[in-house]
Amino acid sequence: MPITLTPGRYRGLKSTSLAARDVFGIVAFDQRGSYRKMMPEGASYEMLAQVKGEIIGALSKEASAILTDPTYGLNAAMEMNPSAGLLLALEKSGYSGDASYRKTELIPSWTPEKIRKAGASAVKFMVYYHPESGALAEELEGLIRRVVADCHQWDLPVFLEPMSYSLDPAVSKDSADFAAERPSVVIETARRLSRSGADALKLEFPLDIKFNQERAEWQEACAALSEASAVPWVLLSAGVDFEQFKPQAQVACERGASGFLAGRAIWKEAAAMSSVARADFLAKTARDRLRELLDIAASSARPWTDFYSAPQSSESWYEDYN
Repeated sequence: MPITLTPGRYRGLKSTSLAARDVFGIVAFDQRGSYRKMMPEGASYEMLAQVKGEIIGALSKEASAILTDPTYGLNAAMEMNPSAGLLLALEKSGYSGDASYRKTELIPSWTPEKIRKAGASAVKFMVYYHPESGALAEELEGLIRRVVADCHQWDLPVFLEPMSYSLDPAVSKDSADFAAERPSVVIETARRLSRSGADALKLEFPLDIKFNQERAEWQEACAALSEASAVPWVLLSAGVDFEQFKPQAQVACERGASGFLAGRAIWKEAAAMSSVARADFLAKTARDRLRELLDIAASSARPWTDFYSAPQSSESWYEDYN
């Protein structure tokens, strides 16, 4: 039976999903450190903010929502198409600790209260997480619960993004060895963290398609992921090319995902272009890519309203609304 949400969280999910159907078609551009690396060395803050604004402004005309960051995304958020919802990232870019013990930090002086006051529809919170990391996993689960509670205090829904990684410094995430454990890591992560209080999960494809091209196994893994998750989940693009992401999105949506929350697969090439070339690319190639993904979500994704229902009105509902 669907869970009844509070008014703000229900409206937040509504305003970030496609109007014709309650599924997500969200464009992500909250990169900071990796974004600087895409740009010319020594690029100014003003240039980084402007380019981000141009990309977000163009794609917000089609997307159900935009995810951006407080560092470079303010101007873009203020100028994007008002028909699109707005998600803002809460966490610091990157992680502290070493590669096999990754700790998440919050941005100083950046809070759910400020995100609500800035006009956002929802919060995105990313953590590096491995279900077998012992004390670190427990610490992160506690942090997630605290962050979710803080966001819910301001009636903001939370899109939680757990990113997998290898606990063995000698084993790369891009290796065949990690690819073999990836399905169990991603699915178990969904099982655990979907019960953390977060309203939706932003998840990786459960298989590394460099090592597995079997469509039937993709379908089986995505179905298992959907069964494990107690909340709606959306597929992230993880920086892959569009030609790789599109079939992943198709299978994920057909097997229970509630849409996508994708970035570089749509706009990656635009960042380093001239302003004129960028405008042409966004108006044609990036727009066409986004429309193809939106068509997949609209036709195949599972509505998030399978999980949540709207609060019921009464004459005095606002008296108890906290």
